[in-house]
Amino acid sequence: MVSRALVSAGWLSGALKAKRAPALRVLDTTWYAPGGKDARKEFAERHIPGASFFDLEHCKDQQSPYEMMLPTESQFAKYAGDLGVSNGSHVVVYDSDSSGMLFAPRLWWMFRVFGHNNVSVLDGGLVNWMKRGLPMTSEVKQVKPETFRATLNRSLLKNFEDIKENISSRRFQLVDARSNGRFRGPEPKPGEGIEPGHILGSVNFPFSTLLTPDGYEKPAHEICQLFEERGIDLTKPLTATCRRGVTACHLALAAYLLGKEDTAVYDGSWSEWFHRAKPEHKVFEKRSRG
Repeated sequence: MVSRALVSAGWLSGALKAKRAPALRVLDTTWYAPGGKDARKEFAERHIPGASFFDLEHCKDQQSPYEMMLPTESQFAKYAGDLGVSNGSHVVVYDSDSSGMLFAPRLWWMFRVFGHNNVSVLDGGLVNWMKRGLPMTSEVKQVKPETFRATLNRSLLKNFEDIKENISSRRFQLVDARSNGRFRGPEPKPGEGIEPGHILGSVNFPFSTLLTPDGYEKPAHEICQLFEERGIDLTKPLTATCRRGVTACHLALAAYLLGKEDTAVYDGSWSEWFHRAKPEHKVFEKRSRG
């Protein structure tokens, strides 16, 4: 079963009231960098009734030097199953970022890359759910573990070697979801440990341009125009990248909304490329001297 990629707060509220829920699983996937705010604690204080907390910091490749690489199929299957997700579930994901949606598209893509297409993002996220005065709770629902079988959909995932090979072959378009400042410079972000810059041949498409000022996804005709303005052909292969493989998933979601369901994500993104790629395959813009 394939669900719509976005669901409204009104739809989710109605589904919860109607108790369509044995098959409905709502997941809060808010994330903060280690040492920052505590997303799990925030979840315990307030969340959508019936939701469970999906910890991106826990469900990842813990051995990787990069920040948020995919776990294995069996690790993802065990984690999702323990949260009551089965292969028959309709999963709705959200986060509490003030932008409306920041990390939820990453989890949307993770479910899809592990073969589960019946997954949706809550349009506008928790911030707009609360603005509408919809129910919140601090009660953490105990869920019955389910069996979830994950099967990696390799077509939705690119690795370092794929991007390296594409430098010369140009088999796919590569689009970078970071801000123009991260893509071109001029200055690194303190504490990041990597310089701003981008992969040779990539096109900048800041994910923030896909969202309205209120934090909702823009309508399809506006999204289509944004792709066209950047010369991106949605009839041809497309791969999205960013800093750590998170906001790239916004581009995959946006393309999906326009009918392109096969956009891949470079999981390692700039964090990996910066450390591993040859100098000639990294583009840096000179910083101004003050």
